[in-house]
Amino acid sequence: MGIGFTGWEAPLRISSGAFILQQGLSKRDMPDEAAQGLLEFAKSAEIPGIADLEPREFIDLVAIAETALGGVLLAPFVPRRLAGLGLMTFSGFLLRLYWKAPGMREEGGIAPTSDGTAMAKDAWLFAIGMALFLAGSRKKERARRQAA
Repeated sequence: MGIGFTGWEAPLRISSGAFILQQGLSKRDMPDEAAQGLLEFAKSAEIPGIADLEPREFIDLVAIAETALGGVLLAPFVPRRLAGLGLMTFSGFLLRLYWKAPGMREEGGIAPTSDGTAMAKDAWLFAIGMALFLAGSRKKERARRQAA
């Protein structure tokens, strides 16, 4: 396995990785009131276990997850398939929140409301993750065919 990004992969991993890393680092010192508000918002996604967390515990977990994922995306030695899987998983949780939280989507549709526009970007993060994951699959398949 070579180290480094391919030409098409670099902008996807660097832009999404830097964004997510910055988000994780910014949550480390989040005030308790803001942490409570974010936890209440996250509860609307009905993800098992979230309702049992304290606000500071929740924010610390989110900060760790975002910081780690951002680092994984930026690390050139992490295979694109693994980086893509991580990004798809993370953005999948965000898309679930977009889908479940009241006021994020136009009534009866998938188009975002003005409040949901900021969360609608998570569809692009999911697409980036899928592109990385699928490209990693094709690379393995080509190597397997060449070895045969």
